[in-house]
Amino acid sequence: MSEQDHVDSIVHEPSHSFVESTNVWEFMQEYDIDNYDELIERTTTDLPEEPDSGVEWFWDLLPEYLDIEFFDAYDQVRDNSEGPQFTDWYAGGTINAAHNVLDRHAARDSPTRNTVALIWEGEPGDVREITYHELNRQASKVANYLESVGVGTGDTVGLYMPMVPEVASILYGCLKVGAIAVPIFSGFGVDATATRIADAECSVLFTGDGFYRRGSGVHLKESADEAIKQAGEELGTTPVEHTVVYDRLGIADDPDETIRWTRRDEWWDEAIATADDEYAAKELPSNQESMLLYSSGTTGKPKGIVHTHAGALMQAAKEIYFGFDHKPSDRFFWVSDIGWMMGPWTLLGNHAFGGTVFMYEGAPDHPEPDRFWEMIDRHDITTFGVSPTAIRALRKKGDEWLEGHDLSSLRLLGSTGEPWDPESWQWFYEHVGDEDCPIINISGGTEIMGCFLMPMPTQSLKPCTLGGPGLGMDIDIVDSDGESIADTHERGYLVARDSCPSMTRSLWSGDDRYLHEYWSTWDDVWDHGDWAQKDEDGLWFLHGRADDVLNVAGRKVGPAEVEGAAMEHDAVNQAAAVGVPDDTTGTAVVLYAVLEPGYESNDDLRDDIRAAVGEELGKPFRPREVLFVDEFPKTQSGKIIRRAIAGVYRGEDLGDMSSIENPTALDEVREAS
Repeated sequence: MSEQDHVDSIVHEPSHSFVESTNVWEFMQEYDIDNYDELIERTTTDLPEEPDSGVEWFWDLLPEYLDIEFFDAYDQVRDNSEGPQFTDWYAGGTINAAHNVLDRHAARDSPTRNTVALIWEGEPGDVREITYHELNRQASKVANYLESVGVGTGDTVGLYMPMVPEVASILYGCLKVGAIAVPIFSGFGVDATATRIADAECSVLFTGDGFYRRGSGVHLKESADEAIKQAGEELGTTPVEHTVVYDRLGIADDPDETIRWTRRDEWWDEAIATADDEYAAKELPSNQESMLLYSSGTTGKPKGIVHTHAGALMQAAKEIYFGFDHKPSDRFFWVSDIGWMMGPWTLLGNHAFGGTVFMYEGAPDHPEPDRFWEMIDRHDITTFGVSPTAIRALRKKGDEWLEGHDLSSLRLLGSTGEPWDPESWQWFYEHVGDEDCPIINISGGTEIMGCFLMPMPTQSLKPCTLGGPGLGMDIDIVDSDGESIADTHERGYLVARDSCPSMTRSLWSGDDRYLHEYWSTWDDVWDHGDWAQKDEDGLWFLHGRADDVLNVAGRKVGPAEVEGAAMEHDAVNQAAAVGVPDDTTGTAVVLYAVLEPGYESNDDLRDDIRAAVGEELGKPFRPREVLFVDEFPKTQSGKIIRRAIAGVYRGEDLGDMSSIENPTALDEVREAS
């Protein structure tokens, strides 16, 4: 029995009244689109008999439909004369993302001027609410400060910040002035941070004295100082001329605390608070760079992904409006750091419509495992997005932690980052969503600032599905020869046959690596690197990264499939499968497992799990070893770091592991038995 057999039943059926209340339904009625299949066809395929169809048609009508404002109208929706690899979207137009997400909502005559743009909760429990008017004043102060130190259009500015509301004002202040924002994950250590500062050559770095994590203050500025020094050694000169330090831990006013200070350093209250609070966003070309987002760098040097004002804004707004069915009363909470793509995506997408975003600083299980459920209840969150790994970990804590919390405000659930296992998906759907909220399970990446695949809220859903292609996204599944196999229901490679406005036109380091990484497998086809499959009912599923494939005796399978098979066993809560050298088969599977409460590790259980995997996937993929741990090394966004697990098993140098949220988990892996 394959994993697909376990997800073959429709679980979520939206009611007729819910369907007719959605934004995507309203769009379909306006353009005489009868059903979901026609919707995807009309927005992704050029139909000779239907002049209003195709990728270009859809992205051309979207600015007016979503009320996205250009200062000067574009001459053509796209210029792909240099091929899909270097498409120029909204050519000839001028725009500013900050104008659309902030300035116009904070205007004196705007109905959203006093709407709450951000609700923030710190880990200790402190809460702040910031209106559009207040956020605009602060972002304007940032913009004026940047200009005062010589930052202008095209200059890079680093954000190595704690997850506080000021990250939004810094991001929007950069966009206002035309600077390129470079968000850096606050959990990174010196090496990872230095690599990004050096590559981007940031002249200004915003950071903090620290942040709270699991009840303790984590100092940040020391790491920032060391990263700046290391970046300077790499470049031969220090790129950072100014560092602005936000006082999150109260060190500035604490006589018992000390912090290293240099001539380039200024406290936030001195540098920003004194700046002028009015600044009109610059008019910029549609393709002006807005952000430089780095890939996680789990293999090789991190890739600097370049996004534009028009592209990033249009994609995020489209997905929030249609996929997450934005309503004016929504309160949107996606668990992410500003250093990951989902951070800017959440801000831009919701603020394009004057929406309210909820931000949280700390750990998901502090002080207790019900922290998320308590915040959803208290703040009336309507949309909650989280990684599958985080849900697996919270499910392990027990259903009792949900008791006493009213989650009825939730309308939609979201997830991204990795494949689901059916049991955890079902738990999220039943216990958090009360069998009423669709799980909008999305997948795309930093490279496109959005999703290749995402369900529409009008769709019926099976566990783990990603629905289908995003609107305006010409997505396919191909075999090794580049031939489409989507409708054969075979597993193949997820690709894009056309560009979209948010697709990076290159990498910061240049075109060669960009073309090699994404466009070299097949002619004029973007190779995304995921294994995908479309079932007989038209629903799409992912099976992990194609480059993570486990090749056992010439037979290939993705780690996610092995993990899914293992998690079908009642005793297994989480699993991580890695490939290790084997004299007989070339590669053997080693499985690490986190057990459900009440189960004890022993040889009989080990044999049961090995047999369960072998029965589902075939004898070659039966794990050579099953090892038990209490937790896996994960990023702050909840992704299991498989390469760290494999590296520990193989005895390899792990390199920079500063992105690990729980470094002690590496000791667990080393001592696993």
